[in-house]
Amino acid sequence: MAMSRPPGPPIRAYIEVGGRRVFASALDWPGWSRGAKSEALALEALALYAPRYARAVASARLALPAGDAPSFEIVERVGGSAGTDFGVPALPAAADAQRVDTAEAGRLSAIVRAAWTTFDAIVAGAPAELRKGPRGGGRDRDKIVDHVLDAEGAYVRKLGLPAGAPVRGDVAAIEAHREAILAVLRRPTDGSPVAPNGWLLPYAARRIAWHLLDHGWEIEDRTE
Repeated sequence: MAMSRPPGPPIRAYIEVGGRRVFASALDWPGWSRGAKSEALALEALALYAPRYARAVASARLALPAGDAPSFEIVERVGGSAGTDFGVPALPAAADAQRVDTAEAGRLSAIVRAAWTTFDAIVAGAPAELRKGPRGGGRDRDKIVDHVLDAEGAYVRKLGLPAGAPVRGDVAAIEAHREAILAVLRRPTDGSPVAPNGWLLPYAARRIAWHLLDHGWEIEDRTE
């Protein structure tokens, strides 16, 4: 019989509370964010997705703290927005405004790169037509890819880069677009936004990685 592992150290998390939806996000692990109707359910979902997230960051040679059942230390709660209720982790934590040194910027950017690797692998193994939801809704594979590219084409404005998205299938343009994003994320910061009216670096990594993994996992779940 397999022996269970003792729990690892608590993972720092923050809670974003909207009017109808709550997000729980692992503060130090970009992309590991889950939403639900309550804080308890959001934390339950965050724990449930730990194995999937661990597989995603493995390509960056990173590992989550050991333990079969992750525990979380809630370090902050922030009031949500319309974006939260729409289904997006829309607001940064206060801790995101702290200094990010070169090593940490490199780690955050490596996680974003791993999220792209995971998303690409899922897309490559998925059929063009995905299983529909209970009401017959949901984009098919290529529409999801287009949506992710378009979103990143808008996100770059928050990184101080020109807006615009590469076209699906243009591998060279997509890679150049991603490298431009990673170049911003690799820069250490003093805790200021990465661009005027832009995002804080940890939040930028979190938002980009979350969007990739959320839709990648959606494709996985809807693949026949």
